[in-house]
Amino acid sequence: MGHGLRTDDGELSLKTMHVIGTAGHVDHGKSSLVLALTGTNPDRLKEEREREMTIDLGFAWLTLPSGEEIGIVDVPGHRDFIENMLAGIGGIDAVLFVIAADEGIMPQTKEHLAIVDLLQVQGGVIALNKIDLVDDPDWLDLVEDEIHGALRNTVLENAPIVRVSARSNQGIAELLDRLDECLADRPQHPDLGRPRLPVDRSFSMPGFGTVVTGTLSDGSLHIGDDLEILPAGHYTRIRGLQTHKRKVETAVPGSRTAVNITGVNVEQVKRGDVLAYPNSYQPTRRIDVRFRLLADISQPLKHDTLVKFFIGASEIQSRVRLLGSDELLPGEEGWLQLELDEPTVAIRGDRYILRRPSPGETLGGGMVIDAQPKGRHKRFLAQEVNRLEVLARGTPEEILTQSMFVLGIASAQEVIQRANLDRAVAEHTLQDMLTRGEIISLENGEISSLSPQGLITTRVYWEQLKQQMVHEVNEYHQHHPLRRGIPREELKSRLKLSTRLFPALLRRITQQGALEDTGTHVRRPGYAIQFNVQQQRTIDNLLARFKSSPFSPPTAKECISEVGEELYNALIETGLLVPIPPDVVFRKQDYDQMVAEIGDLLRQKNTITAAEVRDHFNTSRRYVLALLEYLDAQGITVREGDNRRLK
Repeated sequence: MGHGLRTDDGELSLKTMHVIGTAGHVDHGKSSLVLALTGTNPDRLKEEREREMTIDLGFAWLTLPSGEEIGIVDVPGHRDFIENMLAGIGGIDAVLFVIAADEGIMPQTKEHLAIVDLLQVQGGVIALNKIDLVDDPDWLDLVEDEIHGALRNTVLENAPIVRVSARSNQGIAELLDRLDECLADRPQHPDLGRPRLPVDRSFSMPGFGTVVTGTLSDGSLHIGDDLEILPAGHYTRIRGLQTHKRKVETAVPGSRTAVNITGVNVEQVKRGDVLAYPNSYQPTRRIDVRFRLLADISQPLKHDTLVKFFIGASEIQSRVRLLGSDELLPGEEGWLQLELDEPTVAIRGDRYILRRPSPGETLGGGMVIDAQPKGRHKRFLAQEVNRLEVLARGTPEEILTQSMFVLGIASAQEVIQRANLDRAVAEHTLQDMLTRGEIISLENGEISSLSPQGLITTRVYWEQLKQQMVHEVNEYHQHHPLRRGIPREELKSRLKLSTRLFPALLRRITQQGALEDTGTHVRRPGYAIQFNVQQQRTIDNLLARFKSSPFSPPTAKECISEVGEELYNALIETGLLVPIPPDVVFRKQDYDQMVAEIGDLLRQKNTITAAEVRDHFNTSRRYVLALLEYLDAQGITVREGDNRRLK
C-alpha cells in the first residue's frame, strides 16, 4: 500500500493465518482485555472512548508465545450494537469470550454464546475478567460453575476458563498460553483459488485513496489483481495490501487484510460488499438454508416472517418461507427459503444468523445449503425437502474435492479412502471430473482414464503449485542473474516436495512450456545470461589475456581475482571458458583447438607423451598435465605409462 500505509487497524503479517474475536456482555471488559493483551486500544471512535463502550468493530494484533501472530476483532456487547458484532464475528477461528467475575452470566452473554454456537466457531477460551473486584474465592467458584452450565452442549463446552484482570494483568500470561493451545490444532485455511473478502470497513486515506478491510477466505489476493466489488459489480484493482501489521505482496486465506483499491471511491463500497475475482461469484437474492430456532426464543417462527439476515459482514432484510411446515417451535430445526430484499454473495456451507427486527432478538441460524436455487419452491413438496437433505450431506464431487484439498496431491486410491464414499460412485465421479478438467492426472500426461495409484490433484491446486514453481524460478533468476537457472535439487527443496512428486510436477510443467529443464537446472523458457556494459568490459579485458596467450592462459584463481567469482562462474555457465581441474582454464575456442590438434597428432603417431604435447603448444608442463588428465577423465584419451593414445 505504497510507502508505509497505516490504517486505524494498525498494520497487518503474512505469517498469521488466524483471527480471534471477542464476545461477551457490555462492560465486561472486552476492550480493556484486548488492550492488556496487545497494547492497542481497539476503541478507535471518539464516541466509543467517551462512552467507554465499543460501538463498532475494533482491531488489534498480538504475538502468541509460540511466535504466531494473530489478529483480534473486538466486537460490541451492548444489545443496541449487536448487529455490528455480527459483522465482525463471521470470519474468526476462535473466540475470546469475556465474562466479568463480579456479574457472571448476563443477557448479552447468553445471546453472544448462542451466536457463537450457531456460527459453529470451533474453539475458544473463556476469560473470567475483573477478578480484582472479587475478594471471595467461593464466589469465583460459583461463577465458574454457572459458566460451565451455560456452555454445556455448545461449541465452547470444553473451552478452558482463565481467571484474569485486565487492570492488574493478573492471569494474562496464562490466557496467552491457552489461546496459543486453542489455535495450535486449527487447520490451515484452504486456498481454493477463488478469494472473497467480505468488507467490514471502508475508508479513504490521503495519498492512497480507498481502503477496505475484512477477513480473507477461499483464496489469496496479490498486488495488481483485478477485482470485482459485489453485488454492485464495480471493477477495481489492488494497489496495495497489508495483513497483520505489514505490507505484503500476497494476502493469504484466514488473514485480516487491508486492501488499497483503485478506480472506485469510498462511497462505492460499503460494509457487507464482497471483493472477489471477476465472474467468480454470482450474487443471489434467494437462498435455501438449514435453520435452528433457539430454544429460549419468545415465540415460534412462522411462515412469511420478516427478519434480518446476517452473512459475512452483510445485513439484509429478508422474508422467511418455511418449507414443509407452517411454523417452527423453539428449539426445532427446519428448512427455509429466504427471499432477500437486496442481493448478497454466499456459497454452500456458509454460516448465517437471523434476527427479529423489532423488538430486536436473535432467532437462530444455520448453514447455507443452496445459494442459487432455481426458483421459488412449493412449500409442501416432499421432493424439494428431499433434495435439500441430499445437498446438506454434500455431493460426491464436493466430498472428493474437499478430500483432495486436504491431501493436496495423492493417489486416486488415497483420495477415495479419505472421502469414505462407495468406491464405484467415487471412481465414476473422479473420472467425470478428470474428463471435465476439474482434476489433473500428474503422472499419466493427458491420459483420459484414472489409475488407482496415479497421482491426482485439483486443477486449482495444480495451478497454485505451477505458479509457485514459476515464482521460485523467476525469483532465483532475479537474485542470481549470472547463473543459468536454479539447480533441480534446490527447487525441490524450496517447494518441500517428495522425490516422487517433484519429477511428476516438473515433467508436466515443462511439457506445458512454463519452464525448461536442462537435466541439472530449471530455468525460465529461453532464459540466457546477459552481461551489462560494465561486466562486458571486465570480461573483454580478461579474454584479451587469454587471446594473447591461448595455451598458457590465466589460472582460475587469477581469473576470479580479476573479475570476481560470480562473473567467472557465469563465463563457465555460458561456455566461454572451460575449467580444467584443479586450477587450469581455457577459452572454449582454444580448448577445442587443442583437443583437435592432439587428436590429429595421435592419429599420425598412435601415441604421444606429455613432453611432446608441451612442445607442440609451446606451453608449460602444468597446463599439459592438467589437460591430458582431463581428456583421460572425459574418455577421449587413455594413459599407458608415459604415453597417451586415443580411446
